[in-house]
Amino acid sequence: MELTETNRDHLGAHNLAFQNDSEDGVNDTNLKGLGDNSQRIKNLENKKVLHTNQGDEYINIESDLHENKCASIDDEQPRLKGHLEKKYDEVCEFCKKHKTRIHYVVYGILITAYLAVVTAACSLNFQRALPLFVITVLAIFCICWDFLIAKYEDRIAAFFSSGDLYLKKQWFWLKWVLCAALTIMIICWLIFDTTKQGFRQLISFGGLVMYVLLMLIFSKYPARVAWRPVFSGIGMQFILGILILRTKVGFDVFNWLGIQIQTFLEYSDAGARFVFGDKYTDHFFAFKVLPIVVFFSTVMSMLYHVGFMQWLIGKVGWIMHILMGTTPVESLVAAGNIFVGQTESPLLVRPYLPYITKSELHAVMTAGFSTIAGSVLGAYISFGVSSSHLLTASVMSAPASLAASKLFWPETEKPLVTLRSGIQMAKSESKNLLEAASQGASTSIGLVANITVNVISFLALLSFLDSALSWVGNLLDYPQLTFENICAYVFMPFSYMMGVDWEDSFIVGGLLGYKTFFNEFLAYERLSKLIQNREKGGSMYIDGVKQYMTVRSEVIATYALCGFANFGSLGLVIGGLTSIAPSKKKEISEGAFRAMIAGTVACFMTACVAGMLTVPGLEVPCHILLGNASNFTDFPVNSTELVECCQRLFTSASNSEKIFPGGNYSVNSWKVCCQILGQPAFHCT
Repeated sequence: MELTETNRDHLGAHNLAFQNDSEDGVNDTNLKGLGDNSQRIKNLENKKVLHTNQGDEYINIESDLHENKCASIDDEQPRLKGHLEKKYDEVCEFCKKHKTRIHYVVYGILITAYLAVVTAACSLNFQRALPLFVITVLAIFCICWDFLIAKYEDRIAAFFSSGDLYLKKQWFWLKWVLCAALTIMIICWLIFDTTKQGFRQLISFGGLVMYVLLMLIFSKYPARVAWRPVFSGIGMQFILGILILRTKVGFDVFNWLGIQIQTFLEYSDAGARFVFGDKYTDHFFAFKVLPIVVFFSTVMSMLYHVGFMQWLIGKVGWIMHILMGTTPVESLVAAGNIFVGQTESPLLVRPYLPYITKSELHAVMTAGFSTIAGSVLGAYISFGVSSSHLLTASVMSAPASLAASKLFWPETEKPLVTLRSGIQMAKSESKNLLEAASQGASTSIGLVANITVNVISFLALLSFLDSALSWVGNLLDYPQLTFENICAYVFMPFSYMMGVDWEDSFIVGGLLGYKTFFNEFLAYERLSKLIQNREKGGSMYIDGVKQYMTVRSEVIATYALCGFANFGSLGLVIGGLTSIAPSKKKEISEGAFRAMIAGTVACFMTACVAGMLTVPGLEVPCHILLGNASNFTDFPVNSTELVECCQRLFTSASNSEKIFPGGNYSVNSWKVCCQILGQPAFHCT
């Protein structure tokens, strides 16, 4: 039997293929069908009038529908419009016709009013209005840049094409000249900086070299490593570190940003106080820290809705793409991880994930492991960790993640997504700003619940492990055995090679163990207690246990812990990316563990750069600084901080003044200052 096409008429669809089955039976069937149809029509006509169950009232549905339809047609008869209605229609038509011009006029009025406010503020007090002035200048520059690129991109590319062609021709010998110049600069800088700051910068530099070599040795394809992303990433870290940690302008800018973020996050106290009462700080973590996560998530959702986050991430990703030579997808994801979480940033490039290579997928996961989300950044700041160092670590870890990823899993395939004009990032699904704020707050529910249950479960598990290990240690006459001690011994060499003082490397090793096997929340909570102990002063050792670390060790630990590289996040990344790109499930499972290791090493590399560049200021009172400096392990002999404290000490002795009411200077403090300044015997006897 051969199937033929289907014919359709007003009674229905009939397949002609089935007409050859029975020629004789068709007529009988048709006659019977017609009889049945006539009977069915009669029944339908009899049932047109419906009878209600109560009373003798009848309702004719078809007649009512027909009457309503006629009434609606009568209502739609054309009528004359009034004078005001005609004018209103004319105004609407005019607005539709000149919509673009009206928008320009409104924007022009608003911009003019804003510039007038900025001008007035600067004329009244320029120092006070300096941040607003700088933000305005940067905004004008970015707007002009986007306008020029959008309109004259081809002309700009043609203008620089000759220079680009020349560089490509001369690149073979030019790269060796640049490498030699860079090597000489690094050597000279290390010599002069070591002479001024001490030998610990050399340890951090040696640690950076060690981590690079370890990543190369255990690389997936050691012979296929492309060194441009590696050296460019480390170079970007170094440049950012110098600008932020060594220049006064950069330090002041990030310090100001940190203070503003702290002030901004304090506004979450209003909601927490209203919901939980005036004594909400009695339960600090639940009612003080977690509301910050909700507030920050809401703000990020609003910024995402207006397009600011996409614009900022696009600019940072474009810079890394140009300087490091990485693909657009991995550059954008690395830039996005500075601001959002490890499962949110891949959503920016969701349509392109099924087409990326294994190396790109590894870079996407590594970027998530080596940075933290902006929502939890506020929580760590509320612990008391330095906001400026957390911001610096978040920025510096982005290029470090790409450098570590391309070293640990080099690119061996040809990337398919190489759009020169930039890829299209996902937009917000909310319809207005209020909906975006509500969605951000609702989204934070899962994050807050996840943080809460993880902290409860991990602390309970840690307490059980410590109790079990202590019991085992008692059997061996070592009751001090704990999980932190085991982690401290494992990670102590790594922390020391970052530049941490040897006396503090045991403590930092324990923090790294907390971060790796549990999460960074517990590690930062422990670090905050150490910071509080130092700020209170007091004895550094109690029963042979060190109570706090030096400022330098705290700074390096802050950078080393600033990442999501832990076993808990491993399952989160596998599940999140698999749901986004199901076709890459096998590649995600294979590369996730290597990505976690690469993310951990990226954080360690950032800590090494911070150790090379960190010069702790006078953040410790002089009496504590001099008391800890007797062995010269905390600060070099020619430290400007020690010299300043000793000068103040001798000045107070000469003028018979008391700088500290309690008279906290010890004999060792005098000996240290005598050795540093070489004062006459009058002060040193």
